[in-house]
Amino acid sequence: VMSEGMFCDSRMLGWSGGAEGVAAQIPAAFEIGSPPPPNKPRPQETQPTLPQPEVKGLFEKKLTKEEKKKLAEERKKARALKKEAKKAGEGKTQS
Repeated sequence: VMSEGMFCDSRMLGWSGGAEGVAAQIPAAFEIGSPPPPNKPRPQETQPTLPQPEVKGLFEKKLTKEEKKKLAEERKKARALKKEAKKAGEGKTQS
């Protein structure tokens, strides 16, 4: 009888690790019909790493009223400077 091969799990191959009843996978470099490697092959390819999203902590320090007022004042000054610069730029183009 000609064998077409069979699926083996890690336990059947004598490897430590792996789930029972889940077919073992070996790299394509092993020829069909050759004996299995003595240890479970580990993947050589590295998965692309995705950028980690910026996660703020649950217990992040909250700003005090004074800090909030200071930030609001800085934003207000920045807007005023931007507005003045825009007006100055428009005045030069109209001349």
